[in-house]
Amino acid sequence: MNTLPELDIAELLDNEEVMAAYLSEIMATGNSELIMSALGDIARAKGMTALARETGLNRESLYKTFKPGAEPQFTTVLKILSALKMNLQAVPA
Repeated sequence: MNTLPELDIAELLDNEEVMAAYLSEIMATGNSELIMSALGDIARAKGMTALARETGLNRESLYKTFKPGAEPQFTTVLKILSALKMNLQAVPA
């Protein structure tokens, strides 16, 4: 029986507009675990080494930040968003 290869969403996140749209859709769910997972996908697409350099965090810390169940500090999330050149935006619900 043939199996389909696993889909790695990071491979599809090939430009900033796609990354922003992806994160915006996930943020609309309000699910913090999904949001962190999406940030992890974007981080992998951009490159963890580059993200570590931009945030001042080491790669191991970044990988832990994106693990399921992790509860990173908001300041860490803001550092990651800044390094990814993304902003949080509030819109009426």
